[in-house]
Amino acid sequence: MNYTNTMNDQQSEGGILISAADSVNFVMEYESFIHRLVTLGIYPFVEVNSECNGQGVRFRLNPELHDALPDDYNTLQLCEIFGLQTLTVKSDLEKEILLAMLMAPVTFEYPSFKELVASIRVRQYIVEAARNTALSFHTTKIERPADYWTYSEDSGFTLLPGKSLIEASRMATQPAVSGQLYAFACYRATEYVVLLGIAQELATSNPALFQQLRRHWESRAIMSQQFHDVFLREYGSLNEPLPPKYYVPGDRLWFKNPDERSSDVTGYEGSWVFYLGGGIFNNFWKCDKPYTLTEKCLEIYHWRSGIYTDIDGHLQMDEDVVDANVRSSMNNPAEVESILDRMMRLRDPMNVYAEGGCIDASREYPRWVCPDASDLVLPDE
Repeated sequence: MNYTNTMNDQQSEGGILISAADSVNFVMEYESFIHRLVTLGIYPFVEVNSECNGQGVRFRLNPELHDALPDDYNTLQLCEIFGLQTLTVKSDLEKEILLAMLMAPVTFEYPSFKELVASIRVRQYIVEAARNTALSFHTTKIERPADYWTYSEDSGFTLLPGKSLIEASRMATQPAVSGQLYAFACYRATEYVVLLGIAQELATSNPALFQQLRRHWESRAIMSQQFHDVFLREYGSLNEPLPPKYYVPGDRLWFKNPDERSSDVTGYEGSWVFYLGGGIFNNFWKCDKPYTLTEKCLEIYHWRSGIYTDIDGHLQMDEDVVDANVRSSMNNPAEVESILDRMMRLRDPMNVYAEGGCIDASREYPRWVCPDASDLVLPDE
């Protein structure tokens, strides 16, 4: 190995840290990873440093390049800056993921290069699945393909015995595969996309855990807070928020609705999405029309314009009114600037509606999955 050992406070934080430098295969895996960086054409942009305790190696974006970027920790422009075509060139998506992680203001830590590479693949799977996911928005109605799923109030939607978890997840979320739109709320939709991405990686890198996951889903679904705890890591917090334009392709994230009245409409408390890279976020309801950050902020802002009370006295949302207001705003640059000034602020804490915007302090990504270090522990069935 030939990497520098020039430690300072800035270099000791952020980027990618491989912590198990004393592992038997470390040198071979290190050289393989460096070769991959060279093949992708991004090695010249990478600074490599050994940790002061000799137990790890940290990869970061070259500080000179980082300082030359137009906005601090803004990953939305990486494709434009580096000329990446992530929709058509698979390696460009991998490149964008790595570049975003390399410039991270926090540390992405992995016990091995093998785990890092698996994590990048999971992110790619999630992006690919989210691009193809289109659903029928509904907060109470629940549907899944009857040939793959069955439902009970106690166990949720469970996999029919002998069915493929990967195929069943695609059938439930991708109309190009199933030929049908199924009813979901956005939070549950994100779970199916994450589950699919993790299952695809486990099928090859950890078959034993993949079979455990499949068997678990035949008896009980993992949902909501438990899903978050079992499958995901969260980085950033309200005390130490991430920069508002920092996202890694494959991140799951939440945009809060900062308007108290419209947030009382069921399903409009906020919006759960994935960052797809290239400055866009997925659209579960119209997958061919993903959002820019500006478009997402405008949509959520104009939810306040679309609320009405139905004949039963319940608050509802008129999406046509919302869309019309978004189009009107887009034709008025001064209005867009004014709306973004509010919406690009860090969100208020839960149940607080004051001066905050819609930007969350944190993002989420999957846990380690490889057999020798996985921290993905399934609950008892």
